[in-house]
Amino acid sequence: MATFSILLGIAVAIAIGAMSPGPSFVLVSRISVANTRLHGLSAAVGMGLGGALFAVLALAGLIALLERVEWLYLVLKVAGGIYLLYLGVMIWRGAREPISVGSPDGRGMLSAPRALMLGLVTQVSNPKTAVVYASIFAALMPQDPPLMVVLALPPLIFLIETGWYAIVAIAFSASRSQQAYLGAKLWVDRLAGAVIGALGLRLIGESLTQLRR
Repeated sequence: MATFSILLGIAVAIAIGAMSPGPSFVLVSRISVANTRLHGLSAAVGMGLGGALFAVLALAGLIALLERVEWLYLVLKVAGGIYLLYLGVMIWRGAREPISVGSPDGRGMLSAPRALMLGLVTQVSNPKTAVVYASIFAALMPQDPPLMVVLALPPLIFLIETGWYAIVAIAFSASRSQQAYLGAKLWVDRLAGAVIGALGLRLIGESLTQLRR
């Protein structure tokens, strides 16, 4: 019973965090609406893999090490911010490129493996998420957690992250969503690019502010 209570508490906290708006949500929704449901689900799996990776790192104590070695954490934040900024610029620049949503020949679409990798890299590009994971674990896990909890957490978090973003993918890959996207592609892509780029700049800005202190 104690094991179930621990896992339930962590699962609820992680699920609330996953549902909060951010670059991951923007990316999965855009991939889904601009391509096919398979692409969106592939990106969702990438998000789940990123979440599971963070869980493993947090359990291994590597996140705590990052918090103590401040310069390394700042370097990772800057690198993540640069990636998000680059991704935002690429989406903005491609806003005027015409596509045929769900076209049989696949023109204008990502490959499913690339969609998965985009999801994975976007998820792990923000080390602040890793710190949130570590904080939740520290707050909700006992000092000497049962082995079952340690073994169950990475797959549990994978299922939570993948499940949430799969819902996003299914919603945004519906035909009505795709038709609406085609009608407003320029502004949807520019908004998505601006949001992701702004989040990247925020990461970089926070890092530079911390360096000046």
